[in-house]
Amino acid sequence: MLKELQKRFDSASLKYCELHGLERDPDWVMLKLQEEIGELTQVWNTKTGRGRDKGLSQHELQQALSDEVADALGMLLVFAHQHDLDLTISIARKWRFDPSDLTTPAST
Repeated sequence: MLKELQKRFDSASLKYCELHGLERDPDWVMLKLQEEIGELTQVWNTKTGRGRDKGLSQHELQQALSDEVADALGMLLVFAHQHDLDLTISIARKWRFDPSDLTTPAST
């Protein structure tokens, strides 16, 4: 599942770079990941009262937060794909669950 997501995000990233005439090398991917984390931080600061709200409602800020998490996650998956990382194995080792097993409910 994660390998397929990595491929899909990588393909979308390549299309984005082609569309905008950008050279996508490993440094660009790392810098783009940092940019997305920065944008996520900016929205978080706004949502938690540490930044200007720019007239955005709480609903709009919630949507912006979700969008920035999606961007950061996407760039993490592009990075993983670019470096041929097996996230399923790493998640099982580090987080102690199998992300490919969607039949076992998450414990709370």
